[in-house]
Amino acid sequence: MDRVADILNNDGVIAFVTDTVWGIGCLPTSKKAVERIYEIKHRDTKKPLILMSDDDKYLRKYVKPLSILANELIQKYFPGALTLVVNKSDNTPDYITSNLQTVGIRVPNNKTFANICKSIEGHVLATTSANLSNEPAAMTYEETIKYIGDKVDLVVEDYGEKAQGRASTVAGISPKGIKIFRQGDVMLDF
Repeated sequence: MDRVADILNNDGVIAFVTDTVWGIGCLPTSKKAVERIYEIKHRDTKKPLILMSDDDKYLRKYVKPLSILANELIQKYFPGALTLVVNKSDNTPDYITSNLQTVGIRVPNNKTFANICKSIEGHVLATTSANLSNEPAAMTYEETIKYIGDKVDLVVEDYGEKAQGRASTVAGISPKGIKIFRQGDVMLDF
């Protein structure tokens, strides 16, 4: 994990396992590394990255105060396969959110990913799935190496913590309630 932290602290990009699919990420404060993620994936710059951590308390500085509903969903589904799209705070750079006023936040239920977050100051990564745009997301260490291994600074081993292969549910919270942007592994009951 010292190597992971060293890479990230020097504008690096890593690939890692989560509870859903493999991801790639960098420190949210590194515009250079975020730009590399877009290049690596051939990703449209209009598609934002999301912020992930080992604990929602580290994500809160990046978002405006959360509604009662958002907090209830966090209590029930974090850590897990739910990405909540909420209003960002001034701490979230526009280069992460593609100039949108919202940001997706998630806490994966995966010990290896949590250990990566614990190895860095701030505990937060700007992330997206480990694949080229419009291609299937990597599900294993071997697929990650094959898809993007030569493009990132490090593919972190999963240490037996496997991805389940089902995408996270992406849900937006607004004054009108919940909007499902992508139905994934979590079925919201509200």
